Amino acid sequence: MELYNPIIEKVNGLLGSSTPKKYAYNPSKTWEDVGGNQLIMMKESAYELGGDNKPAVNYAAISSGDYVTEDEICVYGKDLTEINGSVPFARIVLVKVDSLNGEGEEDTEPLFRAIQDIDFVKYHVYPKGYMIRSSSDSFREQVRVSKEAVKKGISFEQVGNSYIKKYKENPNILAVRVIFVTTDDADYAEMKKDAKKIRDITKTLSKILEGMATDCHSCSLKEICDEVEGLKELHFGKEKKEFKG
Repeated sequence: MELYNPIIEKVNGLLGSSTPKKYAYNPSKTWEDVGGNQLIMMKESAYELGGDNKPAVNYAAISSGDYVTEDEICVYGKDLTEINGSVPFARIVLVKVDSLNGEGEEDTEPLFRAIQDIDFVKYHVYPKGYMIRSSSDSFREQVRVSKEAVKKGISFEQVGNSYIKKYKENPNILAVRVIFVTTDDADYAEMKKDAKKIRDITKTLSKILEGMATDCHSCSLKEICDEVEGLKELHFGKEKKEFKG
């Protein structure tokens, strides 16, 4: 699965100059999950990740390559008990999946289904005292952290373990790296561009499944197809398969 590889290859260069803290996945070190959306009032909050109009970016990218070989959490910048006010924030998830290839070519439908399954996790992790507000249009993920959670010692390691545990419910997921970023010198603007590109690739896959036209000159998605290696092959490969069927 090569569609997202160029984006994954850029990630390390966008995370700032700090040395990351790394934690191996440990399912016994998850943070308590409340099982649904929660409301943390301003008076109850210690701070916001991405608050006060600071950058706040989220995206997940998948590959069957060896970019991620083990489950881990990486923290660039201050951890949750070290933050005193609003900071910029990014949460990037890199996922290694089992090969979705069939007869030598990637099949659009299982590929798109795998992407949907991975995106599903983002909306089904609810750490107590960690209120997530996401916007798919702006690619933001802003988090309000409660005073109580900070007092009890909430950490990115525990929150990251909660995410990985949810991902690992999917048997096609082989390894997950969850990256949290709170540094000032990370390139959040470029991360946002990559988040948009991932969204555009996924939209194009959806259109291919719907049976988009094969006249590239009249297609509104021509730019992303020209830019991302493999999309045209998927598109015309599906057309050829349907024609033969």
